[in-house]
This record gives sequence, C-alpha cells and structure tokens, in this order.
Amino acid sequence: MPLTDSAIRALKPKDKRYTKTDDKGLALEVYPTGGMLWQFRYRLDGKQERVTLGRYPALSLKIARAMRDEAATQVALGQSPAAQKQRAKAAQGEAVTVSTFGERFFKEIVAKDRRDTTIPRRYFDKSIVPAIGSKLVQTVTTEDVRAIIWRKKDAGYDAAAGQVRGLLKRLFDYAMTCGLATSNPVLALPMRHVHKPKARDRVLSSDEIRAFLRATYESNIRRQFKIGVHLLLLTMVRKSALLQARWSEVDLDEGLWHIPPAAEGRNTKSDKPHLVYLSRQVVELFRQLKPLAGGSELVIPGRSSLNKPFAHNAINSALKVALQGQEIAAFVIHDFRRTASTTLHETGWPSDVVEKALNHVIGGVRGVYNKAEYADQRREMLQVWADHVDSLLNDGTVIMGRFRQRA
Repeated sequence: MPLTDSAIRALKPKDKRYTKTDDKGLALEVYPTGGMLWQFRYRLDGKQERVTLGRYPALSLKIARAMRDEAATQVALGQSPAAQKQRAKAAQGEAVTVSTFGERFFKEIVAKDRRDTTIPRRYFDKSIVPAIGSKLVQTVTTEDVRAIIWRKKDAGYDAAAGQVRGLLKRLFDYAMTCGLATSNPVLALPMRHVHKPKARDRVLSSDEIRAFLRATYESNIRRQFKIGVHLLLLTMVRKSALLQARWSEVDLDEGLWHIPPAAEGRNTKSDKPHLVYLSRQVVELFRQLKPLAGGSELVIPGRSSLNKPFAHNAINSALKVALQGQEIAAFVIHDFRRTASTTLHETGWPSDVVEKALNHVIGGVRGVYNKAEYADQRREMLQVWADHVDSLLNDGTVIMGRFRQRA
C-alpha cells in the first residue's frame, strides 16, 4: 500500500531498523534514532541494487517519488543509479579532509546562522581538528566522533559534549548535502545519551553571595577575574559582554557602559545596542581594572595577547578554583542574572524595568507597544542592587574598601 504524508508522520522508531515500502521500488527506512532515509530498490542485469535518495523530511514524499522516477529512467537505459552516485561522490570527495570541509561549513552554514561563531569555532579547532582534521570526510566513522564527544563527557563536561555532538552532526549533515558523505556517523549517538539539558532555577541566597565574593577575593585567581565576577553580579550583563568589552565603550565620568548590538558579532543577543548604567561600586571596579589592562583596548585582555580576550570559559574555570573547599551549592556565572532578577522582583521593582536592565526582549503586546527605556529607574535600581551586595560583602568586615565614595 503506497505511503501517505500522514502515515509517514505517524511512524515511530523501534529497537531495530525497519522499512516501509511505497510503490515502484521506493522505500523508507526508519532508524532507532528516529531518522528516516529514502531508498530506491531496483534490479539491473539480474542483480538487486539500491540507491539512497536522501533524508526525510528534508526530502518530502513527493520529491522522493520524483527522484525515484528519474532513477528508474536510468535503470531503463541500462545505467546503475547507485554506481553513478558512488562515482560522483568519489570525484567530489576524494581528497576533502574534515579540516578543509570545516572551513567551508563555517563560511556557508555557521556564519549565516550565528552572529557570534566564537564557541563553535573553538570546539572545532580544539576538539575536532586535532582528532579527525586530517581524515577524509567520507572515512570518518561513528567511533571517531564517539571518541571526540566522550572525551568531553569523561572530563565532566556533559554540556560541552552535547555542543560538540551538535556541531559534528550539523557538519556531517552538510557533508551529505554536498555529496561528500553517504551517511552521518553522529546519528548513532542520540543527544539524549550525551546530554540532557535542564532548565536552571538556581538563585543565590544573601549568605551565598557573601560567601562566594569573599572566597573569590581571598583566592589566588587573577585579580581581573576577581573583579570580573563582581562586575557581572552587579551589572547583570552576560559574561561575553564583559570579556569582549572595550574601554572606548565605558564612560566612567557619565557612569555608562555602551554594549554594541549582536549584529556587530559580539556581546548581546539583541539586534539593538544595550546601555548599562554604572553604580558607584561598578565605576570603582572598572577603575581598578584600568591599570591591569596594560594599555589594551580590551577591558580584560587575555593572558597571551593584549589584543585578544580570554576564552569563553576562563572566568568559569577561575571561579571554580576560587570556590574549592567552600560549602556553596554548585552554580554558574549566568545564575547571577537570575539571582539579581529574582531579588529585584521580590523587592518590588517593576518587571519591565528589570527586563530592560537584563537586555531581555519584552514579549507580547507590551513588547510591541512599550518602547520605554526606563533610564532613571534602571540607574536607581542598579545602584540599589549594588548597595545591597555591598552591604552583604562588607557586613562586619570591609574587604573592598572605598565603595561609599561617589565617583
């Protein structure tokens, strides 16, 4: 019985691969991972052959039937569609390495999908290229990619393993599109077996804020990182904004930090620039960072070059070192934003003001019609928040000193 679109959508994966036939040699293979692959089966010179047409739903039932009819015409003329496809792929992919194809993948796919390619680029350069960069695309096996992904998992970085797995899958999907691979070796490794992301709800208590800040300043991590985590807590900005910040964007006299839009390839998730109003405490922290920058245009230049920022996870790693031995439940730097938001909401600050300070897009009808920036309220709110954190940090013991003076 011929297949229908509704019947295909109703198909469910089973423990073993199985096949559903359509008509005139067209068949759909359903894999345990949930993937579906169109094949055309035919006889030529008394021998049974098959050729893979493509993946469903990228290849619809209608298109698959059209491709089947085209392949059937080749068979009628005494030609082998499978052999022709193999010759074409051999001609195209004979000497294309993963490293070479990766450059094409980043240029044609990743750069068009993401404004900031820093993180996937780092995974490609640091994890993928050293392992399989010199291998030909069509020779990469499931074991090759498994070794790359599990190296991250074994080190305790499940989320990073998931990101590497996702990058590899997209790369080999595109390799198949370009005719450089006949299958995707990553499909045998379902994401649910690599990493299951969980919605985060971690909010630091007042005692935890006090403990982590004191532990951070008393640790032996770099001074820039001590000040950096403090800045992130007080300003409610994303980590990437600080790591890529330039001194030309920070006006200490006016108490303003101009963060460029994401369209410029860095810092925010918004297409609009973001303005951060600096509390007295934050102005003081920036002033402490100035001499540590060594004349760099970057607020926190990297270790190896004054012209390049630190790696994306550098502050995370430093914070992990600073908190060793501390009885504080695990948290990540992004939890600072949730902590500030929760505290400010609970103390009565209007949600729109808080969301603007977080550089969140306000959804729904309000987001369409409310174009207010709440400048005065945001400046006041961030000062109140900084004063609150300051009071926690300096409760009984003054560690940072001159925060009460006005800039």
